[in-house]
Amino acid sequence: MKLKFFFLIFLLKIIDISAQTQAYPNNWTLENCIEYAKENNISINSLRLSKNSAQQDLLQAKEAKYPSFNGTVSQGLFAISGNNGLNINGAQSQSIGVNSSMTLYHANYIKNNEVSKNLNVQMADLSVQEAENNITLSITQAYLNILMSQENIISLESILTTTKTQLKQGDQFYKAGNISKLNFLQIQAQVAQDEYNLISSQNSLKTNIVNLKQLLQLPSSYDFQIEKPNSIIVDENLKPLQDVQNSAQNERPEVKYGELNLENSNTNLKMAKASIQPTLSVVGNISTNYSTGNGNYFNQLGNNFYLPIGLSLGIPIYNNRIYKTEVEKSKIAIEQANLDLKNTKTILNQQIEQSYISLQNSISQYDSALKQMNINKETYDIVNAQMKLGSIDYVQLQQQRLVYIQTIQNYLQAKYSAVLNKQIYEFYAGNPITIK
Repeated sequence: MKLKFFFLIFLLKIIDISAQTQAYPNNWTLENCIEYAKENNISINSLRLSKNSAQQDLLQAKEAKYPSFNGTVSQGLFAISGNNGLNINGAQSQSIGVNSSMTLYHANYIKNNEVSKNLNVQMADLSVQEAENNITLSITQAYLNILMSQENIISLESILTTTKTQLKQGDQFYKAGNISKLNFLQIQAQVAQDEYNLISSQNSLKTNIVNLKQLLQLPSSYDFQIEKPNSIIVDENLKPLQDVQNSAQNERPEVKYGELNLENSNTNLKMAKASIQPTLSVVGNISTNYSTGNGNYFNQLGNNFYLPIGLSLGIPIYNNRIYKTEVEKSKIAIEQANLDLKNTKTILNQQIEQSYISLQNSISQYDSALKQMNINKETYDIVNAQMKLGSIDYVQLQQQRLVYIQTIQNYLQAKYSAVLNKQIYEFYAGNPITIK
């Protein structure tokens, strides 16, 4: 019996782990990371709940133009008479009624309220899109940082392999008396430095992986590994700045949000002005009652049937400046919405221009860094070969080695900076993030 119980617990645990694992993509490409974050990010899902709440407000606003119905049923157990003093009799009584009302005129308040709630739904959806855009750029940068660290590790491993080979040769030369102990110690220092650089780069990779995991809000225990793309290409084709700015002004969610916010502010002003206008409503109710001792139950309900229907006109006269204040504040909100929209457009254009300049600079730096790395790689190979022949000393080799390592760092930084800036610039133009 105990064996079956433990087997059941184990099976449920396996199912639970399997269910959790199946929620993750099989391969963590950049595209999969972005899609996963859009669907599972807590902040984004919180904004989606806000959108759902706004949709409920819209549904309620749509129903406001229809009549309302309310029913009442009351049951009494005692009757109180005051004709000949206060008398309490144990007599049953019952009252049944239905009342209804519908607004006929309120200066289009109901219609504008529905328009406002619909705008709120659209604005809530744009807030979700803006949050998705922000997380997309953050994930792209974190993903590229991992790729850069991985490529840097490969380069440093290659350099370390070369210096270890030099150490073996130096050991043979030292034992043969061809080099001094100082030169042999310099080679050992080179190996130690290259090992340090490699470990430092490996630690940077771990940090970058943790950063991306945290952006994706994955469990700490989850073994997260990204899938490397086949190649990382620096695309040097640039779209005209003005074209990208125009596209962004028409398509970016933050701009659309500002435009809808301005429209909603104008709608709220109409609603505030409607509050000081008369309200015409139709009201009516149906009621009947029964009491013990006054005849048959159903006869009483029929005889006591009461159906008043009429019109109700509400006219605001004096309300301590409440409605006047709402109108004035609505006008201020319109001015603020105008300023917010202008500020959003200005900041967006500045961001795109900065992205354009950064992309131009990073492409220029990439071309220069690539040339420098290739030249220094060839130079380092030549110096290393001359070292084996004994035609140069270890100081010259060390100097060229440090220059070569620095050019590798410059190249990788320029390469991934160009790729990132290109993705950001294209993203402003409305193109999806993708690395090929």
